[in-house]
Amino acid sequence: MTDPRQETPFIHSHALVESEHIGPGTRIWAFAHVLRGAVIGADCNICDHSYIDEDVVIGDRVTIKGQVAIIDGMRIEDDVFIGPNATFTNDRFPRSRQESWECERMVIGRGASIGSGAVFVPGVNVGEGAMVGAGAVVTQDVPPFTVVVGNPARVVRAVTDDECIPEQAYSRRMSNSAASTPSGRGGAREVTA
Repeated sequence: MTDPRQETPFIHSHALVESEHIGPGTRIWAFAHVLRGAVIGADCNICDHSYIDEDVVIGDRVTIKGQVAIIDGMRIEDDVFIGPNATFTNDRFPRSRQESWECERMVIGRGASIGSGAVFVPGVNVGEGAMVGAGAVVTQDVPPFTVVVGNPARVVRAVTDDECIPEQAYSRRMSNSAASTPSGRGGAREVTA
């Protein structure tokens, strides 16, 4: 099998890619639009009808499903999954033809998953390994290794080791051991809803 980090990017003939910063092995499908200045890592999958703005950095092995706009100010770390029709915002007080506005930045942490149709208000961040349920309305930061659902999104439980990518399970166990009980026996951190 060929190492995708050695392959040239695949850009569908019906995609519009203005950026020169597309990593090896990345696939950009039909009717996707990537603006000049966007940086996309290696072995990513940018699906049909996606839009990548110019002040965006996307890590390696990221999947962005269809009908998703990745807007200015977003930083997406490695191994992130973004489901179809997820919606991100970066302006708390949008107005048409506004000459000056404050772009609120957002980071989606390594290995996080965003469910289909989830909506994010400006300036919230998603922690490493977190899972955002389909249709959730995210109004505040999502802690690492938690599952959030609902409107507004709320933590319902911790992500299990089986739900993490292998390196994250180790990372999660190490961070849990830092939250050891006074007896020194360790144990999982309690997640409150």
